[in-house]
Amino acid sequence: MDNLFATQRWFLLVVFLVTGFLLYLLGPILSPFLVGALLAYLTDPVADRLELAGFTRTTSVVIVFVILSTLLTLLILLFIPKLSHQIQVMVRQIPAVIALFEEKVIPAIQAYLGEDISFGDLSTLKQLITSHWQKTGDIMAQIAGGITRSGLAVVGWFANLLLIPVVTFYLLRDWDVMIEKIGYLLPRNIEPKVSLWAKESDEVLGSFIKGQLLVMFALGVVYALGLWMIGLDLALLLGMLAGLASIVPYMGFIVGIIASAVAAYMQFHDPIILLWVGAVFAVGQALEGMVLTPLLVGDKIGLHPVAVIFSIMAGGQLFGFVGVLIALPVAAVIMVFLRHLHDGYKKSHLYGSEALELADIPEPVLEQEKNDDEQR
Repeated sequence: MDNLFATQRWFLLVVFLVTGFLLYLLGPILSPFLVGALLAYLTDPVADRLELAGFTRTTSVVIVFVILSTLLTLLILLFIPKLSHQIQVMVRQIPAVIALFEEKVIPAIQAYLGEDISFGDLSTLKQLITSHWQKTGDIMAQIAGGITRSGLAVVGWFANLLLIPVVTFYLLRDWDVMIEKIGYLLPRNIEPKVSLWAKESDEVLGSFIKGQLLVMFALGVVYALGLWMIGLDLALLLGMLAGLASIVPYMGFIVGIIASAVAAYMQFHDPIILLWVGAVFAVGQALEGMVLTPLLVGDKIGLHPVAVIFSIMAGGQLFGFVGVLIALPVAAVIMVFLRHLHDGYKKSHLYGSEALELADIPEPVLEQEKNDDEQR
């Protein structure tokens, strides 16, 4: 029996290493497949609910696919051009913001503290930005020109773009079947434990992607609408920026209210507008705490914000864009593995003599203590 376990461990280790090596080698062509897999994972629960409502799997997938395609098309056609324009407006305002900081904010700080404080040579930074901001408007033209000059690049770009919906459709249609077949491939003696780990990984990842990301998107929409209602030109850009920064608790509020306050003052030159900006973000925080987070995330324990940031940066550093796509699933699996490793360590003799007594404690008591620790 011990030889069997040792053989299985070596086999699984070899499979893991070969899979990682193939991901590294095939990284340049994996992007559309990973994006399609991510979209299929996110929309599979919707297709499952349509199946429960009486639709066939294919019909359910077609309905989900049409809705998803419509939303992505509207996003590209309506919001991307507006975001591009607002980025240009923001870049043009940076020198004026630096001048405001240099002429009013710094003297006010110095007068309050009663001594001179040096913030560096801001005039040089302002001149640098003023002389080079025009180049940002030519970036897309330069990229388009470079792509046009390379026929293979055009073909590859369009092929990847067209592959994403095709891969998404077929993966979504066969998602449940693939998961079931993967379960059948596992060795029978370890299949229950691996299935348990996979279920916990799905809960961790799902609570973040299907919960926290929805909260971030909803906050971005709330902030953008609120800033648009008070007349801010950069409402969409600043709202989405605040929503993205909400991946870290309170970071979206801090980043969003500071950037929006500066942009609003530069546009209106009226301190009263700052009160309206504060009201928008106060409403957003209230909605997040009382409605969005309880409704979309609940009491699930997902990935810690710091773990999310580190995993994305580490994945990008190691594997580029493909690493960014697989960072969160890998982080979820590692988190579940570490949790089980921690529980096993506390029940082992390595932790201490008291760990031996845990075997005599009823399982419901251990489960309650685990839930109490997670809530704390």
